[in-house]
Amino acid sequence: MSSQHPITEADLHAYVDGQLTPERQREFEAYLGRRPDEGQRVQQLRAQKRELRALFDPVLDEAVPERLLRAARPRPAWYEQRWVAGIAIALLSGSAGWGLHAGLRPVAQTAATASSFAQRAAVAHAVYSPEKRRPVEVDAAHEDQLVTWLSKRMGATMKPPRLQAVGYELEGGRLLPGGQGPVAQFMYRNTEPGGGRLTLYVSNEIGALPAATGAPRPASGNAETAFRFAQQGSVKVFYWVDGAFGYAIAADAERATLARVSGEVYSQLGGAATTK
Repeated sequence: MSSQHPITEADLHAYVDGQLTPERQREFEAYLGRRPDEGQRVQQLRAQKRELRALFDPVLDEAVPERLLRAARPRPAWYEQRWVAGIAIALLSGSAGWGLHAGLRPVAQTAATASSFAQRAAVAHAVYSPEKRRPVEVDAAHEDQLVTWLSKRMGATMKPPRLQAVGYELEGGRLLPGGQGPVAQFMYRNTEPGGGRLTLYVSNEIGALPAATGAPRPASGNAETAFRFAQQGSVKVFYWVDGAFGYAIAADAERATLARVSGEVYSQLGGAATTK
């Protein structure tokens, strides 16, 4: 390989995406012949790409969201807007006492935030769980360092639950960007031969989910916390909010398995949740 044209990280990603010129592709494949470890990286990136396509390709067939259709409709006259705004202000004023007391966002915004949180948990699982070389930033052998680091960044103790009783052992964890701040991700592996991975995604930016009736649950002191289920491609997610934190269990596993793991995690955090 000419020293004037060294192989770069950008070449690797362009090769995976099929964007190299024929000449550069031949150079890169010759490079892979000398570097089998880089060949493994190519396979891992291709696997991640397949996972992401499995997550997001179904979205292409979804109906256009109603909120976007509403945005495309003609806007009402100024006096109609003022009338609607007056009603909205009255409704918000009636609920402001609860919102200020519990520190909650409006219900619709909170629900959207929770849905986005579950989707980010699924994507993070799909991206990092196939990794063979570095699935976590700090491994389980250095759990004390992991706990100290994540706790400092998250502003609360981030001690990973023990899941051996439900067939999973800790591999380690990492810090990820969330919607408005840091997120902690803990990774576990099924203890059975050939078992898959499972991730616990923790965020403190959710607030509270709306209850089934449409009324928000308190952000702390919950008498009952509801598990919610979502699915992105093959990745299934159980998620819930307890106190100031949102939790999501994600895996390419049976729904019953995730429900069992979620119950174990929640019991170790303190409480008993219902399933919705």
